Amino acid sequence: MSTVDRPDIRTLPPLVDGEMLDRATFHERYEAMPPQTRAELIGGVVYMASPLSLGHGEVDDDACYWLGHYRRHTKGLRSASNATVKFEDYGEPQPDLQLFIREELGGQSRVVDGYVVGAPELLIEVSRSTRRNDLGPKKEDYERAGVLEYIFIGIDPDEIRWFALRGERYVQLQLGAGGLYRSGVFHGLWLDPKALLAGDLEAVVAALDLGLATPEHAAFVARLAEAAAHP
Repeated sequence: MSTVDRPDIRTLPPLVDGEMLDRATFHERYEAMPPQTRAELIGGVVYMASPLSLGHGEVDDDACYWLGHYRRHTKGLRSASNATVKFEDYGEPQPDLQLFIREELGGQSRVVDGYVVGAPELLIEVSRSTRRNDLGPKKEDYERAGVLEYIFIGIDPDEIRWFALRGERYVQLQLGAGGLYRSGVFHGLWLDPKALLAGDLEAVVAALDLGLATPEHAAFVARLAEAAAHP
């Protein structure tokens, strides 16, 4: 946003943690805050982010690498880290990671003025101090918005929970053969949770490569290619 377009910070009150706002008001005030500010609107309530630990950053980086490797072999997808997502009037989260199908290829979200609007197919949160929020009101917002899959990565204690939308509610997926999670939306997106939490990228990629070699992933890639050829 240019300095001409940016709201004048002197004319707008600052965001306050715990304040209740509608999404339009939140977004306007957020854009007027200093550039280093990170805030989210969850269930209509403002949450101001605390500083991130090195452990959080390392796990976030490894998960980003995992998603990037999948996207490299699956044309037609977009991914982002710490990018704002606009839901309806109740929420404007800033998930750690997101993966979504391009709108013109059948994705359920769209990009408007540089922001993701609607529900991406997959959102990921890395959590330490925000565990209660990420498994509480934020998870409820993701569920309500229709995010098809949500991965919670907890630190201290270390755990990974993978939720999938069934109807209007999330169910927690169980580990499959080999101790792996397997996405039901992004075919071939397989995750070794122990390897990710241990920072073992070689094992993380090895498990993902198994998924990328499946007929299901090949069929998914073919469907995306067909959609791209006939938008």
